[in-house]
Amino acid sequence: MPPATKPSAATPALLLPLAALLAIHPLLAHGNACGQDFSFHLRSWLDAAQQLRHGTLYPHWAYSPAWNAGEPRFLFYPPLSWMLGALLTLLLPVAAAPVVYIFLALTASGLTMFRLARHFVAPPAALLASAFYLANPYMLFNAFERSAFAELLAAAWIPLLLLAVLRERPTLREVAIPIALLWLTNAPAAVIGCYLLALIAIVRVIAAMRSASSPKAEASASSGTSKREGLLRLASTYLAGTLLGLALSAIYLVPAAFERRYIQVDMAIIPNLRFQDNFLFDRTADAPHNIVNTTVSLLALSMLALTVSTLSALLLSRSRPEAPAVRALPSLLALTTLVIVLLLVPLSTPLWQHLPELAYLQFPWRLLTVLAVVLALALALFFNRLTRAIPSWTALVFTLALTVLGYRLYAHPCDPSGGPAAIAALFRTHHGVLPTDEYTPTDADNDVLRTNLPGYWLAADPNASAPNTTPTAAELNPSLQTDDTPVPNAQTLSTPAPHHLSLNLTLPATLILHLRDYPNWHITRNGNPVLPRLQRDDGLLAIQLPAGPSIIDITWHRTWDQNLGLALSLCGLLALGLTFRSRRHVESS
Repeated sequence: MPPATKPSAATPALLLPLAALLAIHPLLAHGNACGQDFSFHLRSWLDAAQQLRHGTLYPHWAYSPAWNAGEPRFLFYPPLSWMLGALLTLLLPVAAAPVVYIFLALTASGLTMFRLARHFVAPPAALLASAFYLANPYMLFNAFERSAFAELLAAAWIPLLLLAVLRERPTLREVAIPIALLWLTNAPAAVIGCYLLALIAIVRVIAAMRSASSPKAEASASSGTSKREGLLRLASTYLAGTLLGLALSAIYLVPAAFERRYIQVDMAIIPNLRFQDNFLFDRTADAPHNIVNTTVSLLALSMLALTVSTLSALLLSRSRPEAPAVRALPSLLALTTLVIVLLLVPLSTPLWQHLPELAYLQFPWRLLTVLAVVLALALALFFNRLTRAIPSWTALVFTLALTVLGYRLYAHPCDPSGGPAAIAALFRTHHGVLPTDEYTPTDADNDVLRTNLPGYWLAADPNASAPNTTPTAAELNPSLQTDDTPVPNAQTLSTPAPHHLSLNLTLPATLILHLRDYPNWHITRNGNPVLPRLQRDDGLLAIQLPAGPSIIDITWHRTWDQNLGLALSLCGLLALGLTFRSRRHVESS
């Protein structure tokens, strides 16, 4: 390789952030792209940031959804993305926070992809593959079209997981860390990552079993014993690494798994959000859904065509001598691509129906995150075989070309009423926002939750509506089939419930609080727990009060599952620390 084209050790650390800057340059020039999930994420960041300001280091409850009645969103949405977003909104102007978030996610993705590719190819090819990965079409689709910020950040951990599972001698720590990062970032990406780990681990273990039982290995007792020990070590590392990764993320996983019984989680897979509605080129009665699905289906076909072409060239070409792991890699990537293709079409319906948690991916095309890694690694192998003299600046040209195309295809400019400044202004003035159906408490009906409620009111009937408030569209028309009727901003100004309240009643009455009922709310009257609570159709807290003085206090109560999750994560961190100590001990001995 000519010295002029050989990247120094510092080149990826300098060039890949520059490539990420090129990928976000349209946002710097034209402002944010407000995709489908933009407002959801930004409002989550603002809500979490508000709680961080008041000393709540790990929020569980989001206060502004459900028109300020709140929902347990942060219990069920993994914390890394909204915590990072919250910190950015605290440190930066609100309009800059999403742009910087995307920059950080793309930079991280490029660096982790370089780490993966560099394990198999020379630095120039690894650099080019990393630039492709951070600006690949699906990455930009998530950044510009969907504003799927959690999924965007999760894309940074898939290369680390693939590297861990593909190493000749994987380590427990290398498997555990990306598993934990995926679960703490995005649940669908974590499900995909775990199935990817299982697929490649099974293939490698089967290959190791065949090698250990081969006639050549059996002929040599020492060789056969060594291979059987290697097989056992390989399988146990995959298993133990996965368990450690789950333990590290238990602070999120345990409460989310246990408390899902308290929310309407199946609302996440209603029509248009079900896997059977989102196979390639599927169509429903919803026109906006069909537009998005056609867009992503064309994207998937283009990526699949390039992947198949590149892998075919690798499998059919005669290469110069390579390490066994490198020689076997194209076949493994081809198998992964074949599985992805199967899962993108209706033929795979039984798998989506019966494999645990797979249906909650909602969109089969989310597997394009893995396909992007496969394609980037295949390109790295291809360019590495083609030439070792690839100038570093080629990666920047590659990124710029992909960005210009991706922005033209996928970017959605923000409407004045839906941009960061407008969202932040509504948040600061206590305008509530729509509830998230899948985080709505089990017995609550969003159709009858009014949008301009006071913090509390007293009534004789537990189901009484607050006076001088606007009935919902469903109350006015019970035959209405949807709760998505737009609500004017003027009707969403509502008061959150007080968490400390002093009353002196002359007669018994029902106290109704503008706060969604949830088991973690601990309510006391004059220092004594209030049980039972009264049931309302809209899911708000309602308690019966006797005549006389009442001091009401409402606090968030950490339940046993939250404490167990925290304890398991602390144990996981301790175990992870011991792996570093044992490594240093081995190296020093």
